[in-house]
Amino acid sequence: MTRIKTAIFPVAGLGTRFLPTTKSVPKELLPVYDRPLIEYAVEEARLAGIERFVFVNSRNKSSLENHFRAAPALEANLAQKEKVTALQKVRRSILGEALEVVYQDAPLGLGHAVFCAREFVGNRPFAVILPDDFLMCEQPCLAQMIDAWSSVGGNMLATVDVGIPAISAYGCLSITGSDGRLISADALVEKPQPDQAPSTKAVIGRYILQPSVMKRLGQTKPGTGGEIQLTDAISADIKTSGLYGYEFEGQRFDCGQPAGLVEASVAVSRTRVNQVAVAA
Repeated sequence: MTRIKTAIFPVAGLGTRFLPTTKSVPKELLPVYDRPLIEYAVEEARLAGIERFVFVNSRNKSSLENHFRAAPALEANLAQKEKVTALQKVRRSILGEALEVVYQDAPLGLGHAVFCAREFVGNRPFAVILPDDFLMCEQPCLAQMIDAWSSVGGNMLATVDVGIPAISAYGCLSITGSDGRLISADALVEKPQPDQAPSTKAVIGRYILQPSVMKRLGQTKPGTGGEIQLTDAISADIKTSGLYGYEFEGQRFDCGQPAGLVEASVAVSRTRVNQVAVAA
């Protein structure tokens, strides 16, 4: 089975729910406890074996990509002062030549953002990670998915059961069968009315996609709001590649809104406190 080596991070959004903070600070750099939100997503990808990190950014958020580049002056200062822990934290975030950046010059939707990264995908399957979905898992979510995907291939989307009242805010799967945490599906429905939803299995921000989805994106016309929807391209590819959901083992926090960011920070702080207590 082909390895997943490339992950796309759509990070061009304005973060309007966090204004006025995001007027000058990218949402992805806001902290979850003691690290920027985006660092957790990058670390998850690293632990899953990702070797190329493609940021689909906007031109006014250069601080986001700079965060993952070397900072020689800062590193030299920390080394001179023997601030070992701080230096380790800084170096841990450096991606070096593994970081690729492409710019999305117009807010034309998630599908368009992913399509902007097409030159880095080629003819290989790839992952898409939305950092807003902060996932606390013993085994990283993407690693769980890759383990399952290696047996079935196709297109695979991370799912959570959100219940009937909330399903209208998500894309959801039409389920044909399941095997443990692996779900077989024959359709992907975007934001259905609760009484018309085929299931309560909502799609969240982790995807493993075949290169054929990228070709579909090139043929996908703008939908509601003039945006190109990733779900439309995945739906168009079902007969070619199949469709699977994966109910990952772990906890999800929606850090695309302030309350979710606070909840995630509290959860991480509790974990850190427990780790210190165990070590003591």
